[in-house]
Amino acid sequence: MTTIITGIVLEQELPIFESVFSVDCVIFGFEEGVLKVLLIERNEPPFKDWWALPGYLVEPNEGIDEAAQRILFKFTGLKDIFLEQLYTFGDVDRHPQGRLITIAYYAMMRLNGKKDLKPSSAFVKKAFWCPVSDVPQLAFDHTQIFEKSLQKIRRKISYSPIAFELLPEKFTLTQLQNLYEAILNKKLDKRNFRKKMLNYGILKELNEKQQGVSYRAAAYYKFDRRKYNKLFQKELSFMKEDDAGH
Repeated sequence: MTTIITGIVLEQELPIFESVFSVDCVIFGFEEGVLKVLLIERNEPPFKDWWALPGYLVEPNEGIDEAAQRILFKFTGLKDIFLEQLYTFGDVDRHPQGRLITIAYYAMMRLNGKKDLKPSSAFVKKAFWCPVSDVPQLAFDHTQIFEKSLQKIRRKISYSPIAFELLPEKFTLTQLQNLYEAILNKKLDKRNFRKKMLNYGILKELNEKQQGVSYRAAAYYKFDRRKYNKLFQKELSFMKEDDAGH
């Protein structure tokens, strides 16, 4: 039966779509000069015993964002993490059991020495922080998802203050430079880097220095987000090619 309302044709008893989606989470952390990504060891086929990104199927009556938070918590124990959608991966053969579209999320978080991960799903043998330089071939197309996420933060760090999301509240300029070098995977000229960062006027020097170090104690700084938001209403170029060391 077909009903016509002011020129609009409404079909009755339309078939219900059946769709299958998954979410995959790429979580970056930084500790002791090393950029890391959160991985799991799978405990079920396909790809049993493989390393992978935390990810699984979205429930039929569940929103995508809600699923990402649920899966991340069940697989790692992490919760209330701000996740941003990265990209949708939909290659026909990306999953051996059939067509499965996945929405990838990414996040950057401070580790602050708190690395304990507590999976509560039998699907996961363990969850762990892996240095990005040591990431092996991952299950499914997770290597591609990881690499695209890494490219994303490398681009974003050049115009957005996302680096400060990985640092403790107070940090030295050396720690800040080490983070940029870890993400960009290249050495930066120390003098140019510090001059540029200080000239932006968004770092507040604290009346505090490192304690218990054998070398000259460095001053601590803090990112002034309020000043950043006030000064920069558009994208800010944090890094240019002339900052790279040779």
